[in-house]
Amino acid sequence: MKARHQNPIEKPDPARAAPSSNQPWPPSPIADYGLLGDTRTAALVSADGSVDWLCAPAFDGEPVFGALLGGAGAGTFLAGPALPARRVTRRYRHHSTTLETVWSSGEGRLILTEAMVAEVAGKLLPTTVLIRRLTAEGLPVPAVIGFDPRLGEQHRPPRVRRGRNLVCEWGPLAMSLGCSPALELEPGRRTYLTVSPGRPVTLVLAIAYGEPLIHLDPATAWNLVEADEARWRDWTDDVDERIPFREPVLRSLLTLRLLTYSPSGAPVAAPTTSLPEDPGGIRNWDYRYAWPRDASIGVGSFLAAGKSAEARQFLGWLLHASRLERPRLPAMLTLAGGHVPAERTLRGWPGYAGSTPVRTGNGAAGQHQLDGYGWVLDAAWVLVQSGHRLYSETWRAMRGFADLVARRWQDPDAGIWEIRDDAAQHVHSKMMGWLALDRALRIGETHYLRERRRQQWQKARYNLAAEIRSKGFDPARNTYTRTYGSSDLDAALLVLPVIGLEETGSDRVTGTVDAVQERLSAGFPLLYRYPPGRDGLPGTEGAFLPCSFWLAQALARTGRRTEATALFEALLGKASLLGLYSEEIDPATGAFLGNFPQALTHAALVQAALALRDTQPHEMNTP
Repeated sequence: MKARHQNPIEKPDPARAAPSSNQPWPPSPIADYGLLGDTRTAALVSADGSVDWLCAPAFDGEPVFGALLGGAGAGTFLAGPALPARRVTRRYRHHSTTLETVWSSGEGRLILTEAMVAEVAGKLLPTTVLIRRLTAEGLPVPAVIGFDPRLGEQHRPPRVRRGRNLVCEWGPLAMSLGCSPALELEPGRRTYLTVSPGRPVTLVLAIAYGEPLIHLDPATAWNLVEADEARWRDWTDDVDERIPFREPVLRSLLTLRLLTYSPSGAPVAAPTTSLPEDPGGIRNWDYRYAWPRDASIGVGSFLAAGKSAEARQFLGWLLHASRLERPRLPAMLTLAGGHVPAERTLRGWPGYAGSTPVRTGNGAAGQHQLDGYGWVLDAAWVLVQSGHRLYSETWRAMRGFADLVARRWQDPDAGIWEIRDDAAQHVHSKMMGWLALDRALRIGETHYLRERRRQQWQKARYNLAAEIRSKGFDPARNTYTRTYGSSDLDAALLVLPVIGLEETGSDRVTGTVDAVQERLSAGFPLLYRYPPGRDGLPGTEGAFLPCSFWLAQALARTGRRTEATALFEALLGKASLLGLYSEEIDPATGAFLGNFPQALTHAALVQAALALRDTQPHEMNTP
């Protein structure tokens, strides 16, 4: 044993290979995954130390580690203990995106510290760089490294060449893996070793597409991680100190920033596709694109937290991305501003926990969604409110959006939830159409606007408000409804206290908030977004987490801050151990459902916290 500790590195053992592609893949619970990112792509890392999802060269690229959805044969990158640990703890380092996992067994502890480095000296790196370091404390600990990259739908193995580093290539896509001390790593085989205290093992993976690979020295690469941590801490230091529950808010803001594609400024809805809303069912969608609606909600969160650069970047991207279809605002766009691919199924992919189909592309891309215009114009208004003027071309685009709403607000649409059924007169969509016109008129008070156009918008805003109040409200139940003439409710109506269509404390507003809270409850503190099963698809779904945060925001805005705080605190208890959220949650089991981590949930969390800040008595201490 002593000799083994002195020379800890063992060579690959062919008899102990990685699982073959025909073996079942037992995925970790969604909530057990940690997020690593470099603002171009992201990795999901399990509590076992396995990278089970990473697309290259961007969020919406092909997976090179896809075991999360494609089984063991779709690729993994494992770095962790060779034997089961008695205890596992995980955390992000303070105000950073560096992830630390600790496995404890007896008197030995194995620690995996890892990060994807986005910038060096203020400049975005030309390639994605993932740095992983294994260290030991106490006694030496047996460890395992399994590097098995596979590309895309066909699980294509790479062409491998060796030099200073292990290089894997698939045409223009290439990756380089370096290790210090040197290991004889071989794709598809596991390497077993012993990590001794004071002798860390550092792995550096670089991924490039059509660019020269960066070959970083693993022995010194850790300096990049430390510099990256310092950069993130500087970024968080600028966030408003008065925001209650500041730590979870900062984690949400960091997550939103990691999910923003830096080369263009496009915020991605989630880094994953096809994580199921209904395990074993067909509700599996591709969220690796930019929804102007979701992005605008995130932008509003950044702005209210004191981060205006992200808002400027988003509006710049939207200006470029929407130019070909303007004044129509697409429901979603690619990260580069193009059309989202047609929806298709990956053949032979077993899906997460057997949930098929596994999809790429998104069939909702061509839908008419009136609410998106309201969210975008509201984000522009918030930017103006914060003291910024819109560039002339940006204001021209916003005027075009308002013109379209003035012309088309009477048309039925697919609604915020992208119902794959006939279009309908969704009340929330009408409210957001009203918001688009209202915010455009407000911006027009400080920016050039012809009087004729102003009058057209004012007329449309008046008529739209009158129709919403007459056709979208159920006086018998004292609540606005999901669609005109319907008795169903919609949790998206919780925006009512925020947008200004009705007086915040009016009976119609409080009645709607109360009705949604009662009739869409999935058990405190959770809400369904609409009555389960009322969307034309087979199966069911979980509680929708953003809606619960919207309820906390609505309660705070309507003078029920104590109730809002209790709800918010209960929702914080639903986060993963790393402070991350998915889109949905199973009310019965607490299991996360849907794509993960979900930008909309984190943006809604920040909005709720900001509502608590803005309604906080001056003499009250910050929670």
